[in-house]
Amino acid sequence: MKILAIVLAFVTGAIHAADATPPPNILFLIADDLSWHTTGYAGDPLVKTPRLDALAAEGVVFTHAAVTTSICMVSRASMLTGRWLSQMGAAKVTPETWPDTWPARLRAAGYFGGHIGKVHVKGQTAAGYDFWTGRNGPYAWMKDNLGEKIHTIDMDTRNALRFLQTRPKDRPFFLQVAYTVPHAEDADPKQYLPMPQDEPLYAGDRVTPPPTATDDHLRRLPPFLQRDSNESRVRWRKRFDTPEKYQEYTKNYYRLISGMDRSIGIILDELAKQGLAENTVVVFTGDNGYFLGEHELADKWYAYEESLRVPLIVRDPRLPAARRGQRCDELVLNVDLAPTFCTLAGVPVPAPMQGRELTPLLRGETPANWRRDFLYQFTWSAQNDIPGAEAVCSKDWKYIRWQENQTEELFDLRADPREEHNLSHDAVRTAELERLRSRLTELRQEVGGTPIDKIENMPFGDVPKAKPKP
Repeated sequence: MKILAIVLAFVTGAIHAADATPPPNILFLIADDLSWHTTGYAGDPLVKTPRLDALAAEGVVFTHAAVTTSICMVSRASMLTGRWLSQMGAAKVTPETWPDTWPARLRAAGYFGGHIGKVHVKGQTAAGYDFWTGRNGPYAWMKDNLGEKIHTIDMDTRNALRFLQTRPKDRPFFLQVAYTVPHAEDADPKQYLPMPQDEPLYAGDRVTPPPTATDDHLRRLPPFLQRDSNESRVRWRKRFDTPEKYQEYTKNYYRLISGMDRSIGIILDELAKQGLAENTVVVFTGDNGYFLGEHELADKWYAYEESLRVPLIVRDPRLPAARRGQRCDELVLNVDLAPTFCTLAGVPVPAPMQGRELTPLLRGETPANWRRDFLYQFTWSAQNDIPGAEAVCSKDWKYIRWQENQTEELFDLRADPREEHNLSHDAVRTAELERLRSRLTELRQEVGGTPIDKIENMPFGDVPKAKPKP
């Protein structure tokens, strides 16, 4: 009888296991330095991104996605850990914190995990994955294992196909493809280096400069942002300081975006070819925002809209057809991705994760306590002139407190979405200014960790090299 009971229990368990819905695969695509609006689906009139446009039509587009720190290293660490900069202390994971990252949790639950492309987080190495072709640069051209010159777009595509074609077929998988485009090749005078096949794109077009790309808008910024030594101004002079240069460099930036879009299409086609599309959640985002000459600035770092907003698409094929192509206007953050991946995989969300999982929003449900604002943090070492700041950000208002001289800025985003008019000295706005000062204190306490003015010499870019493994 005891043997019979064991057999029956085994059979019953096997039946339940067969009936259970398998956990979804997860494909996580990250663009590098992608301005949130430079895609077709986001409304750019020139940029050709047919595969991202199709993905947006099949998924949920988050129109107010943002990062809590606008620089690739910290943002990518926040995506791994679900934590703010002040909680991590730097762009890093440690042997103590790695087990609470979403890749570690999913692997512990049986997922086969892969990472391809950019690695800019100290402590993120091949040891945390089953498949690894991570690298810390270059951004455009590199050499393959045979010493042949290859563009990073093609390299990342090649490796993604190899992952999909060689993965174990009896396990769910996650794959993070961390593109290094459209990031500039900073040491190259041409900055943006597209693939030759994309060079004919936009040749006959004219890119319309943003309305805020004027000397007048530069003069409205705090004085320390106007300094010639400010790194955003240094890079602006490299890329955008003449009309001719602006057209050439911006078009090459667009060409990199279109090349990445083509790569994404090839990867999605391979998913479909293998019959995986209906059980693979696809997430596309960027690691930070990007200035394309707005306020006569370049790159990212600062708490302005161009810098902190990012694209975010989530295509979950298991959602009802009515959710396809929907827009969600709630405030969502890069720290929300880690708990979302855990929830999608059926894995408990680790307590250290500070973000909020997005699955209710995917279903069209907004929790009553969903955030109405968030804390933005940025600090930098003394290596470059990049001023640090904290900010309270909502869809209606933004309050920025810069570390330099405790300078304040206040913007009414409803009336001034381009952040052209600093209201911090407007007597009519005193009550709003006081409210947001208090809110900054509250958010600091909620987020916790080391105050950003106490974080020194963050090891940005100091990424240990790990031996690639298939």
